[in-house]
Amino acid sequence: MSFNELKQRGTAGFPIELYKIDYTHARYEMTSHWHRENELIRVRSGKLSVKLNSNIYIMNPGDCIFVNSETVHGAIPEECVYDCVVFDASAFLSAFSEESSPLSSFLGGTLSINEYFPAEEKSVCNAFDSLICALDEKDNPGKKYTVTGCIYSLFGEIVTAGKFFSPEHSPTVQSEKNVVRLKKVLYHIAQGYDTRLTLEELAGIADMSPKYFCAFFREMTRQSPFEYINSYRCDRAARLLLSTDMSITDIAFSCGLSDLSYFIKTFKAIKGTTPKAFRKK
Repeated sequence: MSFNELKQRGTAGFPIELYKIDYTHARYEMTSHWHRENELIRVRSGKLSVKLNSNIYIMNPGDCIFVNSETVHGAIPEECVYDCVVFDASAFLSAFSEESSPLSSFLGGTLSINEYFPAEEKSVCNAFDSLICALDEKDNPGKKYTVTGCIYSLFGEIVTAGKFFSPEHSPTVQSEKNVVRLKKVLYHIAQGYDTRLTLEELAGIADMSPKYFCAFFREMTRQSPFEYINSYRCDRAARLLLSTDMSITDIAFSCGLSDLSYFIKTFKAIKGTTPKAFRKK
């Protein structure tokens, strides 16, 4: 996944997309990234460890996460099957933008929605489920209307339960600065993953010494800088394996891994299978 993601979700008139993820998915392990849209994550089976900025949540079946706009997020699955819905909330809730309500404050950025909803919070989690089921329908001519209705129901449950917080009262000033630093580094990696990246270069972007930067980066992403870069490169390679007829050698070179044997070894360590087997599977 790119790392300020700027891709179109769904269509311009219906900006929402469902991703159903298991171990065969190119992005089974979600490397840290962020985007302007909101994201819903729901676990079907197994465990999912999700990091949102500085917060870590361990998700079990039925648990749900709401990712607020611009939040850096990543996830480590453990024999997990999970769903992600990425959507532009403002496009669906624009009618509330001028009203004096929690939703208008949410759209204006002065309120955020609570991040973690355990399965026991049935009203909100059931609304998550209904939205995912509606998006998963293939041949429903009224799908857009059904999905839009489910979005309104979801936000209705969130408003009823009062599941909002003020972002300015949540993180410390230092943690906000750390998120900004991390975003700069992730953006640089996304732009230059196909080139040689050095520790000194990345540390300089974060305005830190290389030693301190390594500790900072691991704390923020749960990976070392070069573990992250290799994960990112393998994510890009997995997409190319599934969507193109490029040779494995050409894919390795295009993703910044010029040594084919090292690429195969790294890909297998991260994805659990060789590039050739991944493409075939």
